[in-house]
Amino acid sequence: MASHDIPIGATQVSLAALNERSREIFRQIVESYLSTGEPVGSRNLSRLLPIALSPASVRNVMSDLEQLGLIYAPHTSAGRLPTELGLRFFVDALMQVGDLSEQDRRSIEAQVAGAGTSKSLEAVLTEASQMLSGLTRSAGVVLTAKTNVRLKHVEFVRLEPERALAVMVAEDGQVENRVLNIPAGLPMSSLTEAGNFLNARIRGKTLAELRGEIEKAVAEGQAELDQLTQKVIATGLASWSGGESDERQLIVRGHANLLEDLHALEDLERVRSLFDALEAKRGVIDLLGRAERADGVRIFIGSENKLFSLSGSSTIIAPYRDSQGRIVGVIGVIGPTRLNYARVIPMVDYTARVVSRLLTP
Repeated sequence: MASHDIPIGATQVSLAALNERSREIFRQIVESYLSTGEPVGSRNLSRLLPIALSPASVRNVMSDLEQLGLIYAPHTSAGRLPTELGLRFFVDALMQVGDLSEQDRRSIEAQVAGAGTSKSLEAVLTEASQMLSGLTRSAGVVLTAKTNVRLKHVEFVRLEPERALAVMVAEDGQVENRVLNIPAGLPMSSLTEAGNFLNARIRGKTLAELRGEIEKAVAEGQAELDQLTQKVIATGLASWSGGESDERQLIVRGHANLLEDLHALEDLERVRSLFDALEAKRGVIDLLGRAERADGVRIFIGSENKLFSLSGSSTIIAPYRDSQGRIVGVIGVIGPTRLNYARVIPMVDYTARVVSRLLTP
């Protein structure tokens, strides 16, 4: 189900190097970390193992695991924690991903599909990210392309002699307003004509489709519009498009969950840098693009994901599709690297499928 955006050669080498005893000790170290966030030492490990091993034997195996780069010793403790490579190896090679319970499925269906009966797409996505945040105790995140919204109506309203309000209404109920600079002395009739021209062509089209059609009509001389009206239309379309940086909409719910797992001041600084990245939307398009290149759930652990690398977070995301089967966004969670991967992965996958169904009439 999950496809991972990393070179897996490193984990294959590690898997070949681990015998059954080493795998069991490594599994216990990781599972202890995922459960408590704390390092675990050889004495405690020897008690946890299903096989009888002395603490000295466990220490020897831990030394081998450390040389392979799968675990490390934090400076404050004699115990060991998994490295990012170790977590990736565990997720790829050792972890059993469970299926969702019927109760989880019903809960996701009820909250996400329930929002879809009477609300806009944005409201559905917000509800979905809120729901994932609550179920996983992480931050729920949705990245969606504004340009895929299907349009319904447009209107231009003069505010001042050289400024007008452009109002765009989407089929799903979203309304977007932008203030435009307009030529001095522009007659009211030009604003009306610009609105009429767009409304005759707008229904059911995305912004990109509308812009392409209008550019073609103007180029072929089919649009009998005066220059001022053409300028209003061009300015309105450029404003709504917003350029590359604004074509992705970011919805994040449950920020506070990221603060629950802090062990030190440096953790707080890392989470603050994550919040800054979220607010600034740095790297969001890169993350979405990586999700668009493959089916299924994507898992980014720590520095594997440029967007959240400084915060030591993990990101689990899955794409969702429109009625034509095109990927139009991703949905998932951001949390500490000690996420419950086996539980969260199927939740994210199923939520993305529910959202895709809602987008298919």
